[in-house]
Amino acid sequence: MLNEIKQLDLTDWPAYSWEKEQKQSTLLSKVLELDAHHSDNCPAFSKLKSFMPELDVVPHPYSQLFPLPVRLFKSQALKSVPDDSVIKTMMSSGTSGQSVSKIYLDKETSIYQVKVLSKLVRNFIGNKRLPLLVIDCPSTVKNRTQFSARTAGILGFSMYGRDITYALNDDMSLNLNAINEFIETYRGQEKFIFGFTYIIWLHLVEALEQTKQTIDLTDSTLIHGGGWKKIESRQISKTNFKSRLKNVSKIPRIHNYYGMIEQTGSIFMECEQGHFHCSSWSEVIMRDFKTLQPLKNNKVGLIQLISALPHSYPGHSILSEDIGIKLGEDDCPCGRKGTYFDVLGRVKQAEVRGCSDTYSK
Repeated sequence: MLNEIKQLDLTDWPAYSWEKEQKQSTLLSKVLELDAHHSDNCPAFSKLKSFMPELDVVPHPYSQLFPLPVRLFKSQALKSVPDDSVIKTMMSSGTSGQSVSKIYLDKETSIYQVKVLSKLVRNFIGNKRLPLLVIDCPSTVKNRTQFSARTAGILGFSMYGRDITYALNDDMSLNLNAINEFIETYRGQEKFIFGFTYIIWLHLVEALEQTKQTIDLTDSTLIHGGGWKKIESRQISKTNFKSRLKNVSKIPRIHNYYGMIEQTGSIFMECEQGHFHCSSWSEVIMRDFKTLQPLKNNKVGLIQLISALPHSYPGHSILSEDIGIKLGEDDCPCGRKGTYFDVLGRVKQAEVRGCSDTYSK
């Protein structure tokens, strides 16, 4: 059975149905293959690995994988394919004066990301392309070859919707006429809404609250992520976010996601129970802040992210600057298999960043 599974094409893997033994064997085989590829074809990665100490005193299935600190993508041109194979360059967020990550995609990696993201999204919104309302402005998606995480997010999720409407004007003000027209056109139909967390909060929720207005987006599913740090000063919890958003919009189904541009496509969707889920293509390890040893369930640590997708750059094993806690595996009440976890914040003194870029109001 396991041999048959290993023969499956990467994009034919099921999203959340493999149990631990099936998934671990298949995913580990793929990421070790990627590790060898990047060691052979990315000199910077190979050099970094040569200085790698023996990390895991505590046995762990993924001990052979060097966890590349995510910040290195800001200072190194990390790519494992020739320059003429690069078809897209994605750039992470960063405030003025900060360096940004540059992620180089070849055709193979780009195809993997699109197909896997499609499987993950459709697990939550179904297989039909639904009318899409984007909580952002049209000018965000101009550059299609070298673009930010915000642009990449909108373009990526737009593929799973149709008849796209933008909820904001280019000055980031609320376009109520466009929203109400969208609502009237598709009243009674299932609808898909996408946006970045901080933009939804600042430019939809607070804008509607300040003018004491509401909109009726019943029969909608919202997927959002990125930028929690940018509204941290407002002390907005996930529960508070959902509650106040529902009060002004009547959106019944709201799913956060966790991810980063360094592993585009391998996002971790929030289930109906409020937990982030690893798919068949991804895994997380919580590591001790001081020793970097892997932690058991319910212990808070640094999040290491494993992905089977990055072929053109060594993004298959990344040590983030985020703090998380592993809650369990294969037994989430939502029914999805795999590791499920929560993200608690960022390491102190880590620069502010998210899956969205900054903008001028």
